[in-house]
Amino acid sequence: MAQSLSNLLVHIVFSTKKQRPFLQKGDDRERLHRYMNGVCKKQECPSIMIGGVEDHVHILCRLSRKKSASDFVCQLKRHSSKWMKSVHPRYANFYWQGGYGAFSVSASKVDHVRNYIARQEEHHRTRTFKEEYRALLNRHGISFEEAYVWD
Repeated sequence: MAQSLSNLLVHIVFSTKKQRPFLQKGDDRERLHRYMNGVCKKQECPSIMIGGVEDHVHILCRLSRKKSASDFVCQLKRHSSKWMKSVHPRYANFYWQGGYGAFSVSASKVDHVRNYIARQEEHHRTRTFKEEYRALLNRHGISFEEAYVWD
């Protein structure tokens, strides 16, 4: 086969370091999501949906056939963290957590995941990020040790 083609859809989730509530609802959060969208494009991993609440972000994207999830997330975190610090002095201590979750998404489930991300504000009225993240790990059959998940 001469041409390499792929449609690797991934739902990526990561939090701010120690789940600090830096990403308050409003302009800065929306600007961060737009900035992250631009980073995704530059990394050839176009986003389908980006959202979240004050302590974490969800990204549904198409992973480039040229990039590993690890390399992509590393670049996304690095660029967006640096950008956040340039927005306002109140973000001088802004950092993302060390790890991340990456979950494969079937093309038939894209609308479901997109809606899930769009409803984050509503969803987190009754569930913490830690509860949500544990549920995602369990739903996707990912074994984990609680002591190593959070930083």
